[in-house]
Amino acid sequence: MQATTLTVPSGDINLSVKQYGQPSGKKTKPVIVLVHGYPDSSAIWDNVIPFLVKQYQVVTYDVRGAGASDVPKKISDYQLSFLMQDLHAAIDAVSPDQPVHLVGHDWGSIQSWESVTEPGAEKRIASYTTISGPCLDHVGYWFRERFGSASPAEITAAAGQLLHSWYIFLFQLPWVAPKMWQLGLGKAWPKLLENIEGISAEVNPTQTADGVLGVNLYRANMMQRVLRPRRRVAQVPVQMVVAQKDNFVTPQLLSELSHWTPKLWRREANVTHWLQHSHPEQLAQWIGEFVDHIDGAPASPTLQRAYVSETANEKCGDFARKLVVVTGAGSGIGRETALAFSAEGAEVLCVDINEAAANETVTMLPHGQGHALTVDVSNSRAMETFAKTVLRDYGVPDVVINNAGIGMAGGFLDTSVKDWQKVLGVNVWGVIHGCRLFAQQMIDAGKRGHIVNTASAAAFTPSRAYPAYATSKSAVLMLSDCLQAELAGQGIGVTAVCPGVIDTGITLATHFVGVDEQEQDKKRKATKGIYQKRAYTPDRVAQAIVNAVRENKPLAIVSPEAHGLRLLSRFAPGIMRRMARVEVAP
Repeated sequence: MQATTLTVPSGDINLSVKQYGQPSGKKTKPVIVLVHGYPDSSAIWDNVIPFLVKQYQVVTYDVRGAGASDVPKKISDYQLSFLMQDLHAAIDAVSPDQPVHLVGHDWGSIQSWESVTEPGAEKRIASYTTISGPCLDHVGYWFRERFGSASPAEITAAAGQLLHSWYIFLFQLPWVAPKMWQLGLGKAWPKLLENIEGISAEVNPTQTADGVLGVNLYRANMMQRVLRPRRRVAQVPVQMVVAQKDNFVTPQLLSELSHWTPKLWRREANVTHWLQHSHPEQLAQWIGEFVDHIDGAPASPTLQRAYVSETANEKCGDFARKLVVVTGAGSGIGRETALAFSAEGAEVLCVDINEAAANETVTMLPHGQGHALTVDVSNSRAMETFAKTVLRDYGVPDVVINNAGIGMAGGFLDTSVKDWQKVLGVNVWGVIHGCRLFAQQMIDAGKRGHIVNTASAAAFTPSRAYPAYATSKSAVLMLSDCLQAELAGQGIGVTAVCPGVIDTGITLATHFVGVDEQEQDKKRKATKGIYQKRAYTPDRVAQAIVNAVRENKPLAIVSPEAHGLRLLSRFAPGIMRRMARVEVAP
């Protein structure tokens, strides 16, 4: 990527500044300034820039002592006041007439907080995206509150962050860290990132020098500011990107940023520290959405859900700002599940093949928290189009409930090929499509998510009365077990839900094979009567689903009879086989 390189003076040193895209003098593109951290140079942004440069002018610079910028003479020259001076010099050089959108990572984020919290910051900075680099003053107050608390959980959180920050204490020693870089850490750095962080990074020719000199950032600022914090409040809108698998900055350390930021948006990614390498396109998308909104564009659906405030946090449930997809949401368990997640603050996509039923469910949800969509889950092309529509219009879901299903009863020899295709198409292929398409979206976006597949107690209860239905639900249970093993490493949980006798509309829609319409209607009414007498309602299944997602349970068995049948299937399979000979309704 070609760039225009500028030499920008800041006090008694010169900074190496690079401009990508159209110069700001023409004022046709917003200006985004990217500030790197330790032990990096501005090259850390090389994978992100191509995704931004078509719409924005992008500016990077090597901070003092890194890359091609000058090296200060004294450790004290690395203090935050000088780093703020450098940032302002770079901004004034590339965009003297309009505020820029600032993005900082690691120490680039730490030092940028100094400018963002200064009175009058809005004259130079329009917005700020912070990635894995908290304000040191905020950190100081965070530790004070934790260690001053009588709560073991709070003290444990603070102690855990100190363990993650072990290297900070090492860097205070006079010569150990620099010698480590000089004796081989610089050459080994890309391999370490690959082994520890799981990312592939190109060799940085200034890596050893960047590691040696950058230690002075910690020596000049860390202890002084954390031990003697000042109250610093952001003067501009802030977008915070939380790397949930960060080995250096724990998510807990960022939990109270809303105290210091009147306008805050929070993004979460199931990634390690250097997401510029692991998810550059996703990061660029988030930066672009935020920049566009601050410059006047309507907030995207994902950005709307990302907005937080202290007041909102107190009122919302565990799934506030989460997107939940529920298939089969037009009635029964699906409808109650949509209501349950909505009550927890989620935005819910109510999906059903029956448009009127989906719309009716939406009317039961709080205004703005539900949207109706229609799709035939058994149709692969329709589901692929549906998944793309969800991604485009709403973003990547946090939770997907593959609940759509149909009932079918009658003997195996009475079940036609068409009957098998129908029940497997909805009950099995519908689940497969939902899992495959949305799990891939979650992985691509680096998002921790959860998939729930509605099976049934019939999955482990054989019966001559419903072989097709039981087979389909057994497949769902086994698929869920397999996915749990495969997706766990991606931060995606999978739950199989196995309800027992639940009074839902599926009984009146169950297809009884091998009988005429009159007999079929009679059987449906009889089955409905049994389920009504049991009086176990779908809202109890919905609450079990919410709890399973919250606690990341692999299996949620709902109703006493379902638990009993599960135990029999495991410890007395012979009894279950004998019971299977009895003809009962599904």
